[in-house]
Amino acid sequence: MSLSAIRYRLGNKINKQDRRLKRKAAKENAHFEKKNNYLKIICLLFICACIITGCANHSAEGEISAENRNEESEKANQAKPEDKPNSNYAETGEEISADNGQNEPKTVEADWSEYFNRLNGTAVVYEPAGRRYTIYNKALAETRRPPCSTFKIISSLIALENGIIESEDSTRTWSGEVFWNESWNKDINFSEAFRTSCVWYFRQVIDDIGKDMMQNELDKLRYGNCDISDWEGRLNTNNNNKALTGFWIESSLLISPKEQAEVMERIFGRNSDYSEKTQNELKQVMLVSEQDRTYISIYGKTGMGKANGIVADAWFTGFAESAKGNIYFCVRLGTKDGMNVSSTLAKEIAIKIVSNYCVQ
Repeated sequence: MSLSAIRYRLGNKINKQDRRLKRKAAKENAHFEKKNNYLKIICLLFICACIITGCANHSAEGEISAENRNEESEKANQAKPEDKPNSNYAETGEEISADNGQNEPKTVEADWSEYFNRLNGTAVVYEPAGRRYTIYNKALAETRRPPCSTFKIISSLIALENGIIESEDSTRTWSGEVFWNESWNKDINFSEAFRTSCVWYFRQVIDDIGKDMMQNELDKLRYGNCDISDWEGRLNTNNNNKALTGFWIESSLLISPKEQAEVMERIFGRNSDYSEKTQNELKQVMLVSEQDRTYISIYGKTGMGKANGIVADAWFTGFAESAKGNIYFCVRLGTKDGMNVSSTLAKEIAIKIVSNYCVQ
């Protein structure tokens, strides 16, 4: 065999061996890459598992924390009453007003029939210190009727607060018209006009107040239905004398006995919007001078209205100063066949009820 043939065969053998080695190396590389890919996938899955586990643990911790907070809240809500602040009082110790809509006062129905002696009537006593209404004849206590001359408290309040009545210069001139009440037939000042319930005097005062101011003040006081639409009092069929009638006398303005007591508290209570000067001037004319009890001072105003010549409404409303604090009240008598009623009688009943209430 020639040398060239030997070289040729040797070269082929070397080439075959080289190709085998390359194929083997390629297989090993492929196997290695495959194993490497598997490791990458396993690592990725491990990382994902860790992340998921961490989130789950965090969520569980959040739920446990929320449960703990709920348990603590429930424990606080289940605390003994003596461990909680008294909701009836502010931080100053003063009572929270009934007007704020929180903790409505309780209502107790009383049997005061002995005071009324079969009369058709109702009585309301409101005690802010005890946050309690005591009521006789609840249905009648919540029935709205014309306030009649008890409205002189309101017209006086507005006029005094706004300088329409000046206590030192309050005399108004009599027109010369002769009225049924002789005490009205003269020039008269505020104090005497209030005590004699002089209608012509307060008709002038109300006209001086005017419709806009009157409406605003009644809305602020939440005075019954606040309806002054019959300003001249033409709905009152018992009297067509313009000097002696108006929206408050058997006309458009209506209020219940319970609302009367509430309005008295808004005027004379500790949260009153009215000046101390106005309150004191009003108290001077409202004081019941004939009372013989030293443990209380009673202030109020009568009112009376007729329908078809018969007394339909007889009122006495106001408040009392006592050791219990202020007590606000209203008594109203209505018609009943065969029985006469009057504002004087309503006043007598109110004084007895309030006086006895204050010594209980």
